[in-house]
Amino acid sequence: MPVPILLVTGFLGAGKTTVVNHLLAHADGRRIAAVVNDFGAINIDAELIAGASDGVVSLANGCICCSLEGDLLRTLSTLLRRDPKPEYIVIETSGVADPVDIVRNLMDPVILREAPLETVLCVMDATAPTASLEDALQRSQLRVADIVALTKLDLADASAGLRMREAIRAQRVPAAVVDANHGEIPAALLFPANVDRAPALREPGPKRPAEERFETLSWTSEQPISLPRLQQAISRLAPKLARAKGLFETIEQPGRLMVFQFASGRATLVPGEAPAPGVPRARIVFIAELGVLSKAELDGIMEACVAG
Repeated sequence: MPVPILLVTGFLGAGKTTVVNHLLAHADGRRIAAVVNDFGAINIDAELIAGASDGVVSLANGCICCSLEGDLLRTLSTLLRRDPKPEYIVIETSGVADPVDIVRNLMDPVILREAPLETVLCVMDATAPTASLEDALQRSQLRVADIVALTKLDLADASAGLRMREAIRAQRVPAAVVDANHGEIPAALLFPANVDRAPALREPGPKRPAEERFETLSWTSEQPISLPRLQQAISRLAPKLARAKGLFETIEQPGRLMVFQFASGRATLVPGEAPAPGVPRARIVFIAELGVLSKAELDGIMEACVAG
């Protein structure tokens, strides 16, 4: 029996991982395989974890999660050979990936027969300015979608959500637009009841030249950092950042990691686990457009956060 694919796309920080986490944590008996670019971003509750082998984390509810390393088609082939094989496959793309190229790969006749692309879900931040839809990459992510999920509505006023819906309609896309508070989307919209029907053929459009728009810069520290100084540093860096995330220990709360996320101009901090021995006290990844932020500038700003 074919294994339907749900492709989850959306720009940096839109909330794709939150959606995938919710799907895995509320699988309701479905065996779901999640393929993600950033495996460390998946944050399934500890009680769901059953074990790990060969780069695949098994969940106690029958689902699995693996990282996308190398060729997508090879990764899918590996999943389809598992016993028992998954009932559904969820692919979370990178926030800077053009889904048109991924859709084209999934139209490979062999993959289409074994794992047809059933639904493309585009996750959009309702608090983002509507002008962001003029970005070519975000328009591409939107136009291949069957469903658009609006996230972070709890952070936006009602008028902001309405403006984003109107901006999406102005793009003349056929997708249905749904609310996805805290990543929750009705499973009936995403997982088909009848998987025996013939797979839908899609025309992804002409192949476009690859455009390297973003770069990733990393910063680490062997010492805890000062939270007030970090807040000052992020305020300085924010105009140049597309995304940032990391783990660090602070001098204000020693012995506990903080999970840091920055997206759409907002930074969030939530408590994490105790730091593991032998790893840096701070590990933060920054994503910016090419040439906007140098490593020397980043290091100079972030080194001021180090305690002492």
